[in-house]
Amino acid sequence: MSQFFTNFNKVDYAFGDEFANVGGSELTLERYQDITSYVEVIDELKDLAPFYKTYYILENDRPDQVSQKIYGTTNYHWTFFIMNDHIRRSGWPLSMKQLDEKVKRDFPHKFVRSRADLTGIMIPGQRAFASNSAAGGTILRRNLDLGEIIIQSERDFTPPEQLTNTAYSGVTSSVTVFGTGDEYNATHHYENSDGERVDIDPRQDEGALVTRVTNYDYYVRQNDKLKEIRVIRPDAIQSIVGNYFEGLKS
Repeated sequence: MSQFFTNFNKVDYAFGDEFANVGGSELTLERYQDITSYVEVIDELKDLAPFYKTYYILENDRPDQVSQKIYGTTNYHWTFFIMNDHIRRSGWPLSMKQLDEKVKRDFPHKFVRSRADLTGIMIPGQRAFASNSAAGGTILRRNLDLGEIIIQSERDFTPPEQLTNTAYSGVTSSVTVFGTGDEYNATHHYENSDGERVDIDPRQDEGALVTRVTNYDYYVRQNDKLKEIRVIRPDAIQSIVGNYFEGLKS
């Protein structure tokens, strides 16, 4: 990637809290590559079929490896990010090991599911405890639309059991836990047979016509969307890259 940045024009930057003529001192500027530069030639060819082909990123593929595989050199790996807005925004797709680690890091708690009306009860910040499993802890979040509660608990819940919460006002409320698990397996949303998101009534059985998508499922899907990319065809790469850098200089 360093070879890519050497072709950018240089501009003056001020770093930290340095401002011109503050307190009578002169501003010290340093010259660095202008990484905000972008050339229209790439946008123009993104949708021109003769100049690109589709590549599906394989498990453990790195950008430099894909560049070597397609072009016989690692020098063009940066073009994948220029050609594909989705990986420029979201990054290169993760391996399944990396994805597994990320989703478990992002969703480290426990969830419980209830068919009770959670309005006004099980308030985040308060504590709740189970009747049989000795699980419990601080309530972190509720999803009223899904009937799920996220709890910071080291122990597993064992449905069916009662989850009891005493509010700051002293009022005690209980709900029956009928589903539970690690937070990464909590519900992200439901879909119909066409893959469209749908609302459910959490107080009733959702039925066989909808599919439950977990947080883990959602992360896998989003990661998979990153894997299909457009790459510049090998017979056009040198010409296009040359034009790109000429555009940067101008």
